[in-house]
Amino acid sequence: MTDQPQPPAAPDEAPATAPRPSGRGLDRTGPFEIGDKVQLADAKNRLHTITLKEGGEFHTHRGVLRHDQLIGAEDGVVVEDLHGTRYQALRPLYSDYMLAMPRGAAIIYPKDSAQILMWGDIFPGARVLEAGVGSGGLTTALLRAVGPEGTVHSIERREDFAEVARENVETYFGGPHPAWDLSVGDFQDLAPTLSPGEPAVDRVVLDMLAPWECVDAAAEVLVSGGVYLAYVATVTQLSRTAEALRAHGEFTEPYAWESFVRPWHLEGLAVRPEHRMNAHTGFLLTARRTAHGTQALTRVTRPAPGSRLEEELNHPDNEGFGGSDAEWGPQDVGERGVAPRKLKRALRDIRQGRDR
Repeated sequence: MTDQPQPPAAPDEAPATAPRPSGRGLDRTGPFEIGDKVQLADAKNRLHTITLKEGGEFHTHRGVLRHDQLIGAEDGVVVEDLHGTRYQALRPLYSDYMLAMPRGAAIIYPKDSAQILMWGDIFPGARVLEAGVGSGGLTTALLRAVGPEGTVHSIERREDFAEVARENVETYFGGPHPAWDLSVGDFQDLAPTLSPGEPAVDRVVLDMLAPWECVDAAAEVLVSGGVYLAYVATVTQLSRTAEALRAHGEFTEPYAWESFVRPWHLEGLAVRPEHRMNAHTGFLLTARRTAHGTQALTRVTRPAPGSRLEEELNHPDNEGFGGSDAEWGPQDVGERGVAPRKLKRALRDIRQGRDR
């Protein structure tokens, strides 16, 4: 029996594998192509990042490396410039991009982003509401984690920060991400409009000055069992957020921690800690949303003597602890303003870097 040609697939039949998105995004594998970013490392691990162009050249004081040597080559290849200097060529990882991205606001570093994805339980298909988008570093991580079936809605109070974040995210993914929405405004005003009258998101992730002010709005939009996660810089922010969650009554007992990462030097018998380490960057705090209308169980504890005395909580020296009602500004946590020229420079570097 002779083989018969197979009929074309029906229009509504899904392909075996999803097509890659158009554009030169960094979130992919395979041989190098024109438009890809490539990270070159020499024998001393000095790094250079280039964007491949037809006929392009990479110049250093050691010599010239032609881009044509890399176009079509496998990721991880070793190449030599015209004077014999060798380079390991690799596509940059997400952590490389996050640490090197032009920024206006400070970013959440990889060690904290990784824990947010784990302890925030960001799963494929999750509906995530993020506030305090900054420069877009964490947003990129959230979009990778939720996958094509999930969504990330980011809220940023400042239009200039939102613009920098949008440019960084679109540079990483090679264009607008279909699962991402970005709004400018206050969390308390915008969150309840996502799906009025019913829960709309599975996870709430906050990186902002006063996350305790958003507890009521987060409780309104979170599904039962959803996760509230806040990233804060100081102990007073941590205390106020924890007390706000307890006062609301429909969140489980908050859990908080910080992490330290200590790199190690590895060379023969010289195995020892590096002289530098990634120490305190911020605190992470999580709590679960109870079933709507259900009061959380109160944890039975033995508080330290004086920790709940009204005169201590209200003493000026303890301002910010115990959930006080005073208004906060950036100066209360030592936050310095971001100059407009820094944001303009960040936007210029992002746009130029796409082809550099």
